Amino acid sequence: MVKAIKGACLGALLFFVNLCHAVTLDFDGLYGTFSPLGLAFSDTVKENVGNTVRIEGFMAPPLKAEAQFFVLTKMPMSVCPFCSSDADWPADIMVVYLDKRQTFVDFNQRISVEGTLDIGSWTDPDTGFVSQLRLRDARFKTL
Repeated sequence: MVKAIKGACLGALLFFVNLCHAVTLDFDGLYGTFSPLGLAFSDTVKENVGNTVRIEGFMAPPLKAEAQFFVLTKMPMSVCPFCSSDADWPADIMVVYLDKRQTFVDFNQRISVEGTLDIGSWTDPDTGFVSQLRLRDARFKTL
């Protein structure tokens, strides 16, 4: 029990230490250009692939209560905005894969998420969902 508490405290401490070092992104800065070929990631996003980043937004309602991922949105959404195709990927959402399960929050609760930035078309092998922009090994906290 003491070991579990120490582990939890160390994890929380590392989370807050990383908050001081993570690059902060916002939804308006994710993409640099729009063209007939679609959205192009901004230089800031491309420069931070593989780095720890932080972004604030809202958690769209998860598809499954036991899911270890959710969609982060710029604005509160009462329904999941997940698209069926990466060609239709909107500019104001991001998929977040948690490092461990956390209790989901209400869709209109603002949260801060921190994780490792990943870009490019990727299909989740477990769900079949397609994404263009992701945070991996992420954690969030309510604001």
